[in-house]
Amino acid sequence: MSKTIEIIVAPNGESRVETKGFVGSECRQASRFVEQALGQQTDEQLKAEFHQSSSSEHHLKEGQ
Repeated sequence: MSKTIEIIVAPNGESRVETKGFVGSECRQASRFVEQALGQQTDEQLKAEFHQSSSSEHHLKEGQ
């Protein structure tokens, strides 16, 4: 699955950043620069993918 960052701007000027194809906290890292450019964050909704671990994180946990 490809990784995408969507920026949705409503007619009233409010914006929303939506990430797709990211797993775990990598979505926050990938979209941080966009969120900072848009201004103060007022809300955050985490998708199910945020709570999943990537395969590399999983392997690190197994090796400990």
